[in-house]
Amino acid sequence: MVSGRSLEAATALMTGAFGAAVVVSSLDNGIGWSSAGVESGTFPFIVGLVITAGSLFNLVQGWLHARAVILGPTELRRLGILFVPAAVFVGLIPLIGMYPAAAIYMFGALAWHKRGTVLRPAVAAIVTALALYLIFELTFQISLPRGVLGTLLGF
Repeated sequence: MVSGRSLEAATALMTGAFGAAVVVSSLDNGIGWSSAGVESGTFPFIVGLVITAGSLFNLVQGWLHARAVILGPTELRRLGILFVPAAVFVGLIPLIGMYPAAAIYMFGALAWHKRGTVLRPAVAAIVTALALYLIFELTFQISLPRGVLGTLLGF
């Protein structure tokens, strides 16, 4: 079970880390004024400080105004049903490429919920992979990841 305090703290720490990363990376670009005007890292530096300050505020507010359990076993299960297949999909992309991974994800997501015929999920999976190919490869001429499988097959 996840409490409100731990969820607020985790979110505030993640956004705070992002803000700190923005601040540190903007220092490499330079902050302040030069003879040409404002240096390129000044605006990202200010934005990073605002994000970090907001995260600290949220951390304190979340700690002071703690709520009871937010995510119980039922909610965690529902969250896992959404997150685990998406994580597997992302993990499959480097191995088998974007198109087969998208087809497998689409097939699995539709077949799991329908629990009946596999014809519609199979057609939707093929159409999804084909649509990705037509949109990205042919229309925009952007090559999506082929994965190790694509490299072995010579694509």
